Amino acid sequence: MPETVRSEPGFVFDIPVRWGDLDAMNHVNNTVYFRYTEEARVQLMLKLGMLPPSTRTGVLAHASLDFVRPVLYPATVRVVHHLVRMGRSSLEVEVSVRDADQPEVVYARGRNVLVSINPEGRSQPWSEEEVVRIRQAFGA
Repeated sequence: MPETVRSEPGFVFDIPVRWGDLDAMNHVNNTVYFRYTEEARVQLMLKLGMLPPSTRTGVLAHASLDFVRPVLYPATVRVVHHLVRMGRSSLEVEVSVRDADQPEVVYARGRNVLVSINPEGRSQPWSEEEVVRIRQAFGA
């Protein structure tokens, strides 16, 4: 049964499925779903100014996915991040991997926690400007 598409905004990134993403069963290998969410997360971090040469970056503290249905080639997946909670120096996001042409089709869903760190590797609280930028990146 198709999952309802959330109406609230989120950070969306589309990725074409490559032939090399397939496994011997002729569907996208489960580990590749994590690669898709990683690429979308990096694009989010880029939008937030959290990649070098920035003095702030992010580390992934948690990643989980439940696999709902296989992705078959050819396809374009849509990775959607919804902000669940913003901590002092962290973001908890709900992540879903969907069909870009039929967003109600969900391939996987899960959760990520991203922690903001400084160059010394310690957590770094969000500034007021960053809180605004984060909310804007998620369409809130």
